[in-house]
Amino acid sequence: MLECEDGSIYSGWSTDPFKREIAHSKGLGAAYTRLRKPTRLVYVEALPDRGSALKREAAIKKLSHKQKLSLLDAPTNSLEEMKLHGPS
Repeated sequence: MLECEDGSIYSGWSTDPFKREIAHSKGLGAAYTRLRKPTRLVYVEALPDRGSALKREAAIKKLSHKQKLSLLDAPTNSLEEMKLHGPS
């Protein structure tokens, strides 16, 4: 998930979230992030396959803004681990 300048949260999936963050920041991502300018990557979950990632993305997109923010403190947020060890 990316935090945007307006405080909104963009949710998407990628095999390389760090590379995808750069693309969004350069205006090469979704229309949503081209309009709202992402500021930082705030949440990553590692999932076993594309199908699982797409299902999880759909579930996250249904959450309220408050519920999305609560994910940032959840133990499943492996963003720091992925920064240290790279995606699995």
